[in-house]
Amino acid sequence: MRITFLKTHLQQLGLLFIVMTTCCCSGNARSGGGKTSDEPKEQKVTLLFGGDLMQHEGQFKSAHQPDGTYDYSGVFDLMAPEIKKADLAIANFEVTLGGPPYKGYPQFCAPDEYLQACIDCGFDILTTCNNHSVDTYGRGIDRTITMMDSLGVKHLGTYRNQAERDKLYPFLIEQNGIRICLLNYTYGTNGIKIPSPYIVNLIDTAVIAQDIERAKALSPDVIICMPHWGDEYQLLPNKTQKNLADWMFEKGVDHIVGGHPHVVEPIEVREGADGKHLLAYSLGNIVSNQSRPNTYGGTMVRMTLTKKDGKTTLTDCGYNLYWVSRPADCGNKHGYVVYPASHTTEGLTATERTKRETFLKTTRELFAKHNKGIEEYMLDGSEAPKANVEKK
Repeated sequence: MRITFLKTHLQQLGLLFIVMTTCCCSGNARSGGGKTSDEPKEQKVTLLFGGDLMQHEGQFKSAHQPDGTYDYSGVFDLMAPEIKKADLAIANFEVTLGGPPYKGYPQFCAPDEYLQACIDCGFDILTTCNNHSVDTYGRGIDRTITMMDSLGVKHLGTYRNQAERDKLYPFLIEQNGIRICLLNYTYGTNGIKIPSPYIVNLIDTAVIAQDIERAKALSPDVIICMPHWGDEYQLLPNKTQKNLADWMFEKGVDHIVGGHPHVVEPIEVREGADGKHLLAYSLGNIVSNQSRPNTYGGTMVRMTLTKKDGKTTLTDCGYNLYWVSRPADCGNKHGYVVYPASHTTEGLTATERTKRETFLKTTRELFAKHNKGIEEYMLDGSEAPKANVEKK
């Protein structure tokens, strides 16, 4: 009996030790600030916005192959890693895919291979609403939608009819547990009438207000608008852009990323009681054959959205710069190539170096004067050069 008693007593002591140890570890975990299962989970999504994807005659002629196909390899290769790094990469597809014959300015019609190149370099979502949406009329609107659907790239801005728009717009996508609603509008279509029953989203505050309310009804975590607006080749936004941006923020849009001027315009992050709001007036061209001052380069904006306790906020953002080399600049050594600002100048021609330095200097000085709450980052991780100008 004594043996049985001792055995039972030791078992009780052992059980007490385990209980005390467990309590002690749990207490240490809590007091040490470690995560517990009842703490809210934090969700993040990174978005990358690019500017205008143009396709002038010189571009598709450069891509044309002897067998009749079009090869765009090399154009985006140096930027592709950054584009693919984002959870969602978005850009403005400023051409139509109306089928041959292909045309450049003023009524763009690009080869289907150009769309594939844009997808291959990492763009997940393309906006189709811009002043060139109707360049090849109803055929171009319809076929552009068909090609994008067939290749699996998401898109918004133009529709075959009102019923299709009602079904697909506002555009909603969920990524990493965060619901993102996208809106897209253009100031016009270069005077070409939109053929019935096709729909191109025009900037109309009555319509936009209704769309914003419809967007809210979808219970998004964030609403982002991408307007096609402003004055071409102007480095500063006009009064209409500023007023429309203020109005959209008041109506409930969280972030605005614009395009159309074919040059970069200032970027700002506004601080509000409900968090930060990104406003990029124009990101410039991603690639084009334009040679006017400041048109042969642009910027991409990267933003991180974080959701915690049911609230989604902008927790990080930055921009990178790039410039475009054309065959005329490189002595026909290659076609069109988009170079990040961090890329070495070794092997560049004198013309390429001049264009690169001119674009980067002008843009950095512009941004140093007018940007607010956002900084440049280099794709190689180095520190971005600072422009020595007085902040406005």
